[in-house]
Amino acid sequence: MSARNQTTTKHPMETVPQSTATSTEAKPPASVADTEQPHAGGATLWFTGLPSSGKSTIAYALARQLRAEGRRVQVLDGDEVRPRLSAELGFSREHRDINVRRIGWVARLLAAHGVVVLVPVIAPYAQARQVVRDDHAAAAVPYAEVHVATSLEVAEARDVKGLYAKARRGEIQSLTGVDDPYEQPRTAELVLDTAALDLEMSVEMSQALLTRRYDRSASCRPWSPSRFTSSVKWRRRSPSR
Repeated sequence: MSARNQTTTKHPMETVPQSTATSTEAKPPASVADTEQPHAGGATLWFTGLPSSGKSTIAYALARQLRAEGRRVQVLDGDEVRPRLSAELGFSREHRDINVRRIGWVARLLAAHGVVVLVPVIAPYAQARQVVRDDHAAAAVPYAEVHVATSLEVAEARDVKGLYAKARRGEIQSLTGVDDPYEQPRTAELVLDTAALDLEMSVEMSQALLTRRYDRSASCRPWSPSRFTSSVKWRRRSPSR
């Protein structure tokens, strides 16, 4: 997600008060999807991690693979969604949380109608991520979190969009990982370090997690990463790449 400060204006969808938006934020109206049973096959995978960690690369590669298999897939990339869904928001903690909740709500609606929703969005704060998780759980919509745990050093060396360089020069502020915190997930269903795993393996593991979320017979049991990793050979990235 882009990390540049933007001027805050009022949006017809939601008014953001000066104090806090947590208790007074206007909620979208209830829809048919809020009351229906989730359509079989729908689920949300949220890819969280630092800028340039590899979230979008994995999500789009997974989307291509799922579409080739005939699945209905939607990628909600933060860089594409924010300008359209939250253009009036800046990058304060309050505004970041509102943006995450909005994207989470859209993801849940799509997933409830049988769409596999892949969300490569930084979502730096644990509380906002938990709100999205709880919202899916309340609607009985499958949800899982993938922590793309690429280190700051590796992500900054990639600097795909040049944001780290701009932040170090003081040209932009509130960049996650530099002058704004990233709260690492403690309950992620899958952890991927793209400095250690190649893209093919990262996609394979993400798809295996997605398949696990479809396993209705095991839905009453928490998904255990150890059960998955014990059955998969971890393929390390070649040092020459």
